[in-house]
Amino acid sequence: MEKAIQFVTQANPSVLALNGGSSSIKFALYRMGDPPPRGLHGKVDRIGLPGTSFAFNDPARNQQESRGIGDFDHRAAANFLFDWLDKQVGLASIAAAGHRLVNGGAKYRESQRITKEMLDELRRISAYAPEHLPSEIGLLDLIGERAPGLPQVACFDTAFHRDMPRVARILPIPRRFEAKGIERYGFHGLSYEFLMQELARTAGTEAARGRVILAHLGNGASLAAVRGGKSIDTSMGFTPAAGVPMSTRSGDLDPGLVLYLAQTEHMTAEQFHKMVNHESGLLGVSETSSDLRDLLGREANDIRAAEAVALFCYQVKKWIGAFAAALGGLDTLVFAGGIGENAPVIRARICADLDFLGIQFDQNRNTTGEPVISADASRVRVRVIHTDEDVIIAKAVLRIVAGTSTIQHTHGKE
Repeated sequence: MEKAIQFVTQANPSVLALNGGSSSIKFALYRMGDPPPRGLHGKVDRIGLPGTSFAFNDPARNQQESRGIGDFDHRAAANFLFDWLDKQVGLASIAAAGHRLVNGGAKYRESQRITKEMLDELRRISAYAPEHLPSEIGLLDLIGERAPGLPQVACFDTAFHRDMPRVARILPIPRRFEAKGIERYGFHGLSYEFLMQELARTAGTEAARGRVILAHLGNGASLAAVRGGKSIDTSMGFTPAAGVPMSTRSGDLDPGLVLYLAQTEHMTAEQFHKMVNHESGLLGVSETSSDLRDLLGREANDIRAAEAVALFCYQVKKWIGAFAAALGGLDTLVFAGGIGENAPVIRARICADLDFLGIQFDQNRNTTGEPVISADASRVRVRVIHTDEDVIIAKAVLRIVAGTSTIQHTHGKE
């Protein structure tokens, strides 16, 4: 009989934050604190593609490594990660796990403990996000097998937007589909939650309760309009493919394309889905790369690259204008995400000619990477904030599970 492992954590529990994407699993260990300090962290990347890779950084031991591990599907990659974590820290030393889940549907409006009822509902709505939910559910199931007593917490990327006004949530299609849960959900909610906390910390509560536009610009890109600390609208819709053009996602399209391409290209629904999620956006327009860094390097000599960059900046600018109208003005604009944080030239092009909104841009501050990149005289403050979804997951786990005085869980079977 396998001996059960019983673990009791008192004042300083270790929690595991997991961010499972369509082709990656990011992980990080956190201890109790405010904010919780991050320890060992890393990523399994290129899952389901040739050359799956693994990288980690262990600040406590001053160790880091990046290497190829083979060609893994999601289950094999997750098993590899848990085997590695077991050798490094021991799974029994982990008090709880938190997961970023792309969509909680209409039912789940906040982070909470994962139950069988929740898993059943997530399986029911898995078609809402076929690029993400099935692999995320698989990760939940695998932890349930590997560590059956380990508490798990779901942190929904849609939760930040669940209180949007009804006019921002309803879609202009026959009303009967609303009863099936088809509405604008919005995503990047964990990032937006962190950005609003950081805005309050660095600029004050009054700024965080003002008229704010958050621009999370990365491989996936979206914007959110926030007033009084609450989301009132967002660019992504029923799926993360809506809104601005992204690395490989199209953003908003004329729905008439579905029938046109079906008739002229004999394109199936599955092929259309693949096109708008994996073959469009920057990659589709440039025909060379989905990475803005590559395109910026080529734009002087490649009109396709130049047009892809211009389209991205133009569409983000349009959404800023639209959201300023929805907010009745603008007090703060925040850039975040891999592009928003690290591409000064993109920030400058997006903000060009937005002086009518009250933005006076400071090129020197932008180029040198200052936290505030607007001029002192600017009525609108333009900020750059490094986002951190994992710390939001860790905080939720500590609040929901590890915040109790004692945690007990059992690994294995008696």
